Amino acid sequence: MLAKFYAPSGLSNGELDSTRQTNKSEIIFLELAYNRTGNKNKRLNTSILIRYNCSGGRFNILIDAGKYIKTLRWFPFYGLLNFQACLPISLQVMQKTHYYLVDTSVIIPGAAVSDLQFNIIKEEPFTVHNLQITPLPVWHGPGYRSLGFRFGNVCYISDASDIPEETYELLTGCDLLIVTDRSSTTHFGLPRALQEVRRIQPKRTLFTGMMHLMDHDKVNEYLGSLMETEGLDIQLSYDGLRIPVSL
Repeated sequence: MLAKFYAPSGLSNGELDSTRQTNKSEIIFLELAYNRTGNKNKRLNTSILIRYNCSGGRFNILIDAGKYIKTLRWFPFYGLLNFQACLPISLQVMQKTHYYLVDTSVIIPGAAVSDLQFNIIKEEPFTVHNLQITPLPVWHGPGYRSLGFRFGNVCYISDASDIPEETYELLTGCDLLIVTDRSSTTHFGLPRALQEVRRIQPKRTLFTGMMHLMDHDKVNEYLGSLMETEGLDIQLSYDGLRIPVSL
């Protein structure tokens, strides 16, 4: 099964956009309006779209729906017409802040309200349209559990400050690792992210979630030197990046 990624590479702010559609199976880094200039330092919401074909048709799986996902300028164009899963904590918050989306009995007749279906994800493998996805439990700051995801030999961890020992086994044999390198109390910084790469030993690594202080070309020049000194294939991702992979 062939696929491509599309995803933005910055922090949790920004406006999602895109420019074109293909007929191939793809895992997609969603393109952003700011990146039309080709400036790889323009980074908005971190997220990833897996686009792939299988016997049942062509499918899109979106991971990390940032606050600007409300800007549905291009999602319908990509066939993203609904979102069908959420973490329990997200549902608990929505039950308080947007209760009418969960309890539809309170909706006033004639009101225009989104029609959503909530499916709770557990920390165990599940299948979406013939694609098996394995959750990767990580810590997103002290006491807060977050999930990365593995599909095929691709591992995606966008929100992590620490990786539990039991999760490393799930990362064995990773061909492509996409991992956060933002420095904060709830995310890896670049030095810690590099430590994790050295331990996990993926064939290729892309860092995501960069802060504006990280210049794309300068940091990539440094990361490129690690191929010569340590045999590590590491680069920064950027908004609009597309990566063909086999799932």
